[in-house]
Amino acid sequence: MNGTNLLKIALRALANNKLRAFLTMLGIIIGVASVITMLAIGQGSKKSIQAQIAEMGSNMIMIHPGGDMRGGVRRDPSEMQTLKLADYEALRDETNFLAAISPNVSSSGQLIAGNNNYPSSVSGVGLDYLEIRQFSVEEGEMFTETDIRTSAKVCVIGKTIADNLFPDGQDPLGRVIRFNQVPFRVVGVLKSKGYNSMGSDQDDIVLAPYTTVMKRLLAQTYLQSIFASALTEDMTDNATEEISRILRRNHKLKTTDEDDFTIRSQQELSSMLNSTTDLMTTLLACIAGISLVVGGIGIMNIMYVSVTERTREIGLRMSVGARGIDILAQFLIEAVLISITGGLIGVLIGCGASFLVKNVAHWPIYIQPWSVFLSFAVCTLTGIFFGWYPAKKAADLDPIEAIRYE
Repeated sequence: MNGTNLLKIALRALANNKLRAFLTMLGIIIGVASVITMLAIGQGSKKSIQAQIAEMGSNMIMIHPGGDMRGGVRRDPSEMQTLKLADYEALRDETNFLAAISPNVSSSGQLIAGNNNYPSSVSGVGLDYLEIRQFSVEEGEMFTETDIRTSAKVCVIGKTIADNLFPDGQDPLGRVIRFNQVPFRVVGVLKSKGYNSMGSDQDDIVLAPYTTVMKRLLAQTYLQSIFASALTEDMTDNATEEISRILRRNHKLKTTDEDDFTIRSQQELSSMLNSTTDLMTTLLACIAGISLVVGGIGIMNIMYVSVTERTREIGLRMSVGARGIDILAQFLIEAVLISITGGLIGVLIGCGASFLVKNVAHWPIYIQPWSVFLSFAVCTLTGIFFGWYPAKKAADLDPIEAIRYE
């Protein structure tokens, strides 16, 4: 018996029990749709986090004072004084793997402009800070190197600060804002970046020359942190090693001494977040994959019922010359048809559900082609795996006993 005839027989058998065949497919449909949707949500979250990190600067490196233990208690990094301007200058002049570097000091307080006020902080930075953090000035200009040398009381503000201190469309350029009784003249407004993946408002920012913040606001000579940017993301590790070597030399640390600073890169954050999202995606896919197993058990159950119902038919076919392999192929084709058809419907529903989640819940989604092919391949293998045993049972029936079956 050729394959075409076997296919026709299988299709006719399924057509005679349309509702039962559809209900059998339902488990496969739900399983495939669930797997595709869950993977799309997981991969969408991963892509969104990667995009947010790229916006913050994927090759950014942060250097903080750290590791100082006093009486078994780790002190606040902002209170430590292990980073000096000399460290910043050494890194700026001697490193080969850094594209940009900026000191950073910060002071929190109340910003006041006329009758408006807003709680925020002023960050003292260098000119490279915009490049490191992927900021750009939309109106006005960035403060200059001369402003840094003279500790000028000028600042660049983000959109959130501008909207709160200068509402109703007022132009903030040239206006004076006061911070802890110190006046700052606004020379520029940054282009809006919105919220990052951590939920922080990137436009709630005030930038001033680091010398101004150190002398006029904090009255300190040490840095709270240093921000840098590697030449490329691939060179981040090389840059980190170079920074560590220079700082250890500057701080006169012995080989046995621990670092009195901490270096963190966006690459570390990206790896951590990616592994977390991958774990969640795998967990969601495994939960959704249970539906495929349930669907496969449903196929096995229905094929058993089908073999029992058609025992006499199987006996008649075998008595007129049908071989066991033909009977096996007939029932196996039925199981595979159920799973493939269910898989196709599941793929369509899964893709539709993913876009529905994107448009209704506004979650980021990303459907990878491999997830569709994988789901479809798994459901096909499920049909073969769970359909094999009932088909084998049918093929092994004794023709005489099968004809006598009531």
